[in-house]
Amino acid sequence: MQISIDHHTCIGSGQCVLTAPGVFTQDDDGYSQLVPGGTATAARQQVQEAALSCPVQAIALGDEPPEG
Repeated sequence: MQISIDHHTCIGSGQCVLTAPGVFTQDDDGYSQLVPGGTATAARQQVQEAALSCPVQAIALGDEPPEG
């Protein structure tokens, strides 16, 4: 699963961190960041809930490209 955060849109509400703390964190200014390695163990449903909880839809989800 690919997760991206639009840092120009993020307002730092922290809803993603509350919903999926193993995947999202906040930087020193309060804006969302991905936890290093967090996407490897992330439950898709939890990440989808985090994306839906973002009040400004700054989180985008995608599938990994096929290998080969």
